[in-house]
Amino acid sequence: MGRRKKGNPVHGWVIVDKPIGVTSTQVVAKVRRVFEAQKAGHAGTLDPMATGVLAVALGEATKTVPYAMDAEKTYTFTARWGEGRDSDDTEGAVTGTTDKRPTKAEIEEVLPQFQGLITQIPPSYSAIKVAGERAYDIARDGDVVELEARTVFVRQVRLVAIPDADHAEFEMHCGKGTYVRAWVRDVGQALGCLGHVSALRRTRVGSFHVEDAVRLDSLEGFMHSPAAFEHLRPISTALDGIPALAVTGPDAVRLKSGNPILIRPAMFARITESHAGDDLQGLTVYCSTGEGEPVALTSFEAGELRPFRVFNFG
Repeated sequence: MGRRKKGNPVHGWVIVDKPIGVTSTQVVAKVRRVFEAQKAGHAGTLDPMATGVLAVALGEATKTVPYAMDAEKTYTFTARWGEGRDSDDTEGAVTGTTDKRPTKAEIEEVLPQFQGLITQIPPSYSAIKVAGERAYDIARDGDVVELEARTVFVRQVRLVAIPDADHAEFEMHCGKGTYVRAWVRDVGQALGCLGHVSALRRTRVGSFHVEDAVRLDSLEGFMHSPAAFEHLRPISTALDGIPALAVTGPDAVRLKSGNPILIRPAMFARITESHAGDDLQGLTVYCSTGEGEPVALTSFEAGELRPFRVFNFG
């Protein structure tokens, strides 16, 4: 007989407005304690100096974390010109200085170069693994971190304000894997003025918005209280944009057992209603019961829905 898991079977998403000065891992641990949940994870790290949306998954919601991580994100941030730092933010050591300060016209002139598909080298102080170790651990030990350049997608960047000559405020909409710190570093180099991030706030992760987030200190006030569950969102919240299908009892049983189900005409019609593409092969379809209980994530293959991630609430 297997050992009983510690905690309660709590399932769903909690959208936290992360405060400055704590790590994402610490936030997850606090949320887990509030709900006494068996399992928890998050959809994308925020640095300690950053604030804003940290989507925390509890229980079976952790199976949908990849979909939240793949979602587009929105950030507001401040660039500090005139200083380069080894971490590309205020927490690092100064690596260079300059008296050059960019004008509004100069900033706006270079912005098109840093939108769309761009190449960037992630900051040395990042969570990327190098030979099994986190890059930030290697950097903190004083060793040189060599990270490969990667292609990321920046949908749009808007210059919001220039409060003074040393600072510029921006808003960015970007895809998975984009580092704001690296973006500011590279823009600073292009402007000939160096730069690092002095403030960073994530305002959106996919369908999770900061306006709907709960402050961490407020959530901790509901420790082990039923009131905390007012902030627990359904598992399906992270699956915005994925075709959804309600399945019958027998089909739900088959899917939960890991077996495929045939796609009948009525099912096909419902799937195509929410999917504009012509090629359905390999399409991910979220299946739930008529009562809304999650059943499985499935793949549309050869006239069948084949489960590849099953939700278990036992």
